Amino acid sequence: MLIQISALAFQQNLDEMLNQVQHRQDHVLICKNGRPLAALVDMRLYERICRKRSRFDALSGRLAAGFAGLPMAEGEAEIEAATRYQRASP
Repeated sequence: MLIQISALAFQQNLDEMLNQVQHRQDHVLICKNGRPLAALVDMRLYERICRKRSRFDALSGRLAAGFAGLPMAEGEAEIEAATRYQRASP
């Protein structure tokens, strides 16, 4: 469950928020002046996010290396064509 809380209320209820994240796998969205500022999630989800980001960064690096010698317009056209192809696949 997603819990939205102000930064001040979060400070005042830190222990309770930690318990909810740890034991109930809730997610806490911390807001300041009504705008999202940060999120508190359990370690398992955080580790999963880190692994996915690492894979994304590696893939981005390989793509950048693969398109390095290609003019920008040609690279963008290749990416758009691949995107269209993937979206059209069932």
